[in-house]
Amino acid sequence: MSGNGSHLRHQLDDLIHAPVRLSIMAALAAADKAEFRFLRDTIEVSDSLLSKHIITLEEAGYVEVEKVFVGKRPRTWLSLTDVGRRAFQDYVSVLKRLTEGSP
Repeated sequence: MSGNGSHLRHQLDDLIHAPVRLSIMAALAAADKAEFRFLRDTIEVSDSLLSKHIITLEEAGYVEVEKVFVGKRPRTWLSLTDVGRRAFQDYVSVLKRLTEGSP
């Protein structure tokens, strides 16, 4: 086999491919925005692990983090950016083609 990287797997976005980040992206793709604690509980990870992966996705421009106060309580809202939403749609498209054996 040649190493030219033509296999579909080379089109998968490594930033999204990590299981926790894939879970974050999928959850956020299904909503306009989600609160940090809701997302943490939904994808069943610790605060620190979720924070670590959110930082990676935010630095890539995929996720927007909005910190607000409700009364005196801080709330962190997360949402996909337009770039993040497109990247997730592309990822799912490639994954679908890959799993269906499409060229």
